[in-house]
Amino acid sequence: MKKKVFSLFELCFFFVAAYLMFGLSVNAYIDPSVVTYTIQVGAGIIIAIGAVVGIYFRKAKKKISNKLGIDENKNKEVESDDILEEVEDKKEEKKQEKKQEIKKESVNKEPTKETKNNNNKNKNKNNKKK
Repeated sequence: MKKKVFSLFELCFFFVAAYLMFGLSVNAYIDPSVVTYTIQVGAGIIIAIGAVVGIYFRKAKKKISNKLGIDENKNKEVESDDILEEVEDKKEEKKQEKKQEIKKESVNKEPTKETKNNNNKNKNKNNKKK
């Protein structure tokens, strides 16, 4: 008796599914932009799920490693930053040298006729304002 009920249920399910899939005629237009949007949504969902799984996988891996006493960085080599420090030191030296050169140039410069004339004009203007 159960087999007959189950086969009757299967038969009804098959006809209802077939009717829903093929029996309805819909006069609708699916725009290509809608399909593109649907693909983007699907890709976004897949990427989000992948990110979440990756995050939780790393957390679980870290907890298991801590409980078992496994060090991930045990055999890794760490490079020193000596090269970067040397480059920065050289840059600082060059800056200091440039500053010293500028100071020497400004001290060694003798005022030219033009600068003297400009200074005199500025003094005359200041005197007139007073």
